[in-house]
Amino acid sequence: MTHLRAPAVAGAFYPADPATLDRVVAECVAGAGIGPVPAKAIIAPHAGYVYSGPIAGTAYAAVKHLGGTVTRVVLLGPAHRWPFRGLAAPSADGLVTPLGVVPVDRAGLDVILGLPDVQILDDAFEGEHSLEVHLPFIQRTFPNASVVPLVVGHCAPQAVDAVLRRLWGGPETMIVVSSDLSHFHDYDTARALDLAASQAIEAAEPEKLSGDAACGFLPVSGLLLRAQTLDLRVTTRDLRNSGDTAGDRRRVVGYGAYTLEPADTARLTDAERRQLLDAAHNALEHVVRTGRPPEVAVESFPMALRAVRKTFVTLEIDDELRGCIGSVQAVSPLVRDVVTNTWKSATQDPRFGPLTAAELPKVAVTVSILSHNRPMAFSGEADLLRQLRPGVDGLIIQDRGHGALFLPKVWDVLPDRHPFLRHLKAKAGLDPDVETGTMRAFCFTAETFGTDET
Repeated sequence: MTHLRAPAVAGAFYPADPATLDRVVAECVAGAGIGPVPAKAIIAPHAGYVYSGPIAGTAYAAVKHLGGTVTRVVLLGPAHRWPFRGLAAPSADGLVTPLGVVPVDRAGLDVILGLPDVQILDDAFEGEHSLEVHLPFIQRTFPNASVVPLVVGHCAPQAVDAVLRRLWGGPETMIVVSSDLSHFHDYDTARALDLAASQAIEAAEPEKLSGDAACGFLPVSGLLLRAQTLDLRVTTRDLRNSGDTAGDRRRVVGYGAYTLEPADTARLTDAERRQLLDAAHNALEHVVRTGRPPEVAVESFPMALRAVRKTFVTLEIDDELRGCIGSVQAVSPLVRDVVTNTWKSATQDPRFGPLTAAELPKVAVTVSILSHNRPMAFSGEADLLRQLRPGVDGLIIQDRGHGALFLPKVWDVLPDRHPFLRHLKAKAGLDPDVETGTMRAFCFTAETFGTDET
């Protein structure tokens, strides 16, 4: 290496002494209390370690099991000190911290330097902390990794998306986006603002983010565009602020830790599934007794069950359908959405009367957690059918004011593509034999589990 960039905020944002720094990073990660997550990307904060270190530690703890696999980290953070347009890369061959040198992946930079929004701009790194505070975590979590460091200035989220598309890679590449949340509100106001921002992040709705919600909203938004395209499930793993760690509660900064993993392989833990099913069964008992849905103490559930999700709840008795209703948009915490849809399935499915006390002991509950809807591009119904993955894809169709949805579990009873689509068209009130040329289609995946599986 011929050109190394010295640290700018060692001794200020994090310890300058190597032994102390190593210990602090280890404590932040060890104190997270989170199991391994097969994530492709994480979002983590970048304040001084005394304030945001524990929250950043949660994000890195979730992916530390990948330390022997990841050899490249694409690290993006917002510009705080130098105004510029686009994304800035350094000319340096390595970035120095008290723990040593992190090599810069020059080959990775070469892949993106041809993009119109990417440039070499060393000024963007002068005094900038948004990337540097992550380097010690990266050194200890991914000891064999080089980095592609990018400071994000003023640009469209699509510019970040274009960079990520080129650098996404396979299991050897981890994406890390650096961002804090709200700044300098009182404790209660910050909690409300940060919860709203987290819900937008979990729903992969970048249009709901702004610089007031998250200083790194541009790199976060670009990552969320990737999440939409690649069908990634975003989950809040930690959500606190400086008032929870080491700061005054009169003016706080918010911090969140998030993981992004492929929706078709993402799953809750067995314990989390059991908690959701218990909540659904408790809701059924309450509904049969009172006719109303129960209140849900969302804060009493684990973070993964508070994530904003859309769900369907299916009720069956002796393997026969007894009700099925769900959400087509992600607007509620997962556990609340499941409880609400359990109540609706038991009382509002127009195909059935309200569930009775006599039926209650025989009811089996199945929960489906839906991924993002992905628009499908197809030249005709034959092309649409070729793209469908039996047993994997759910399907939504819309045409001339009509629409309908089939969950992936419908493949269990309609295993062939043509009958699957014909029945869905009939469900939507469309003629199965008529191809209009105006039909729109969206596919999705679902994590599905039920009473008999836990």
